[in-house]
Amino acid sequence: MWGNRDRATQVTCIACGDTVSRTDAREYDKEGDRYDRRDKEFEYLCKPCHRDIDHQPRGNLESLLAESGAGETDREAFLTRYAELATERGPRSESER
Repeated sequence: MWGNRDRATQVTCIACGDTVSRTDAREYDKEGDRYDRRDKEFEYLCKPCHRDIDHQPRGNLESLLAESGAGETDREAFLTRYAELATERGPRSESER
């Protein structure tokens, strides 16, 4: 039903960088829709890092990070673009928090 998954595969935690077995990790979908699995490649968090993250809704944070070039550009360019976009969009309303 879920397809053939090789649970013995080693994955790298995106938070701490440790390499762990797939069974000792949790899937992370930066698009926020882990149940739509078609043509998706997931990133992973080790179980301790997964427990440590805030599981509350983050609004459009992932899309803002992706649009800012997170993980694809140097730190200075990312921070400059992130600040521009965040300023442009302004503070979230109370209903969006």
